[in-house]
This record gives sequence, C-alpha cells and structure tokens, in this order.
Amino acid sequence: MSKEIGQLFAQNNRVVERLSDNYPPFKPAREKETIVVNHSVELEILVAHKMSDTVIELKKTVKQLQSAVNDQETIAILSTLKQKQVTEVILRESKIGLAVGKLRQHASKPVADLAKEIVKQWKTAVEKAKNKPGAGAGASAVAERHTANKAQTPVTPSGSSANAAVRTAKSDGVTGKTGDKTRDKCVELIYDALACDATAPVETVAQKAHAVEKCVCANMDGVNAEYKAKIRSLFVNLKDKSNPSLRASIVEGSLSPEKFSKMTSQDMASEERKAADEQIQKDNFFKSLSAAEKQAETDAFQCSRCKQVSDTTFDPSCQNVHTLQRKCIYRQQQTRSADEPMTTFVTCTVCQNKWKFS
Repeated sequence: MSKEIGQLFAQNNRVVERLSDNYPPFKPAREKETIVVNHSVELEILVAHKMSDTVIELKKTVKQLQSAVNDQETIAILSTLKQKQVTEVILRESKIGLAVGKLRQHASKPVADLAKEIVKQWKTAVEKAKNKPGAGAGASAVAERHTANKAQTPVTPSGSSANAAVRTAKSDGVTGKTGDKTRDKCVELIYDALACDATAPVETVAQKAHAVEKCVCANMDGVNAEYKAKIRSLFVNLKDKSNPSLRASIVEGSLSPEKFSKMTSQDMASEERKAADEQIQKDNFFKSLSAAEKQAETDAFQCSRCKQVSDTTFDPSCQNVHTLQRKCIYRQQQTRSADEPMTTFVTCTVCQNKWKFS
C-alpha cells in the first residue's frame, strides 16, 4: 500500500515539472499589466487637467459676453468661440452653451445668426462624439476620475460639474450663528441660493449669506412679517436660473450686502428681463395712445378760462395789443334721445379746460 502511494506522488511531481516547463511564471505579465494601467491613469489625468484649463478659459469668455458693450465686441467673441473644439462635459461645466444659446434671441440679426451657427456646430460635434464607438465610455471615465480627484483634494466642491449635486447649506455643513432659529434658517436659505452654482469656498459664501441676513434684520427692525417677506423675495430672485450674474456679483463682492438687502424685485431682475419689461411698457403706452378717441381741432370755440390771448391787436382797456386765439378740440356724441341734438364736448388745448353744450 505504501509502495503504491509513493508511485502516485512521484507521478504527480513529474506532471507538475512538465507544467512548469511549458508555462512561464505569471509575475512578469502582472508587472506588464500594472505598467499599462499606470500609463492609462496618467493619460486620463492629463486629459482631465487639459479639460479643466479649457473650462476656466471658457468661464472667462462667458463673463466677457455678459459685459460686452456693443454688437461688434459680441461678434468678435463669438467668432473666437466658433474655432473652439468642445465636448459635452466642457459645455456643461463652463456654461458657455447657455450663454451663447441666449444670444440666439438677440436684437441684432448678425449676432443672433452667428450664435445659432455656433450652437448648431457644437450640437453636431457632441452628437458625433456620442455615436463614436467607445468615445462615450472613455469620456465618462475621464470625467468620473476627474471628479474623484477633486473630491480627494481638500478644496471646496464647486458643484459645477455635470454629475455633481447642487451645493446646499446641509451638504456644505453650514449653519446659522445668530442664536435665533428663524434667523439661522434664513441664513441657510440665502446660502442655498448663493451656493447653487458658486465655485467660491464655503467660508466666503457663508460670510455673504450672514451679511445679507444681518442687513435685512437691521432694515426691518428684527424678525417680523416684513423681515420674512423680504428674505423670501431675496431667495426667489437669487434662485432664478436665468439670473446667474446676480449671485456672482454678491459672492465676488461687486454688489454689497447692504445695497442688495434694499433692492426690489425690479432692481434684482436680469438685464434681459429689464429690457423685456421696458419694451412691454413702451408697447402698452403706444397701444393706449392709439386706442384714444380721435378728436377734431377747430377755431370755432373760445375758452372762457384763459381766453387764449396773444399780443397782436390793440386792447383799449389795458393799452395792450391782443389777439383772441381759438385752439380747441371737440367731439360730438348722442347722449339724449334721437330727436334731440348731439352734445358737443370741447377741450382747450392751452389750459386743458373742458366744457360741453348741446
């Protein structure tokens, strides 16, 4: 029995030796695989850094578009953007697509046509990148790794990436420090509105939120119904997605909390909204004038109040030269039964005196 067992062990040893001779060790292959993976990671990091630089540059371009003073400057900036090669991730992080998209409704036709052309060009490029085999997976992998690197770095989360959650006081760990529950909650509301698309550090945004709440509380003489209504109005206007410049101006410091806390809804409106409201007022004023009843002008009536006198004829009573001017407008309307004459309404164009007769 022991002899048979020994033979079996010897046979197994010979099989193991033949296998080891035919197959090389696995360790070199693992080292090679590790090297390939490291090169892939380095490539993804380089692409992510390059994408970050492009996003920063395009964000500056967005501000230039918003501050352009004439159509020529806007067209020059759009012509530069037309040469840019962008991806979906870059468009979302930099928000350049939103800025150019708004210009499609611009009053100037050259600006609107150029904006439409750029938007169409970028849409085509994004669609081609999506339909390209393996391109979508590679781009998403780079974006995920880029987001992961940001999360590991001790920097305040920007909340501007496509897949990142919207920043809030709860997510950033910000709480009010006033000692009053109502005021603390209002501080958090203002922070939520300011930080929804901000890239500034938590401390900066929190400081602005506290300053705004403090100014509102001082203006309204404490926590009352007017205080709550004002905080609600500021929150709604700050949260407006079509007015990012208002949030940015407060966080950057170009608009002080003291001035902002006293602004009305009309003052906080975006430039596009103000222009639209002004145009509506002009249109309404024009329609109101056109809808007024037409009145005929005549010299057949004289105003009894101002006499409509000018110095052209001699008046013996005062030794002056006068002329009786007759500048009136009138209209006629049937105010009584049909067999009665029409009533004439007269208005003096000099002193606006009104009278009627029939």
